[in-house]
Amino acid sequence: MIAATQSALSALQAFGTKLQSNANNIANISSEGFKKTRVTLANQEPQGVRTSVDKIDTPGTVTYEQTSAGMQFVELSNVDLGQELPETSMNTRFYQANLKTLEATDEMLGSLLKLKA
Repeated sequence: MIAATQSALSALQAFGTKLQSNANNIANISSEGFKKTRVTLANQEPQGVRTSVDKIDTPGTVTYEQTSAGMQFVELSNVDLGQELPETSMNTRFYQANLKTLEATDEMLGSLLKLKA
């Protein structure tokens, strides 16, 4: 049961990192030149999840705008809201699922301790 707790805590931290990345990307969707980040998950021995945060350097949309130096091409953010919102929803559900795992493990340990007492 301790392994389940360690695994769920590791996953909570990983999905928390993914949610932070989603929130940062959405918050900066209107920032000129902002490059989004992506979090990838990998297996960590003996139990757990390791995260890797990478900046995605694909160019954003380019528009022709009035700036202080006159009309110029300006690169906007490369964040796609149509991609970020579903990912945020999925990451929220994964986070909640790992919380339920912790709750179930805690309940089982509590029941075990009551039986032993």
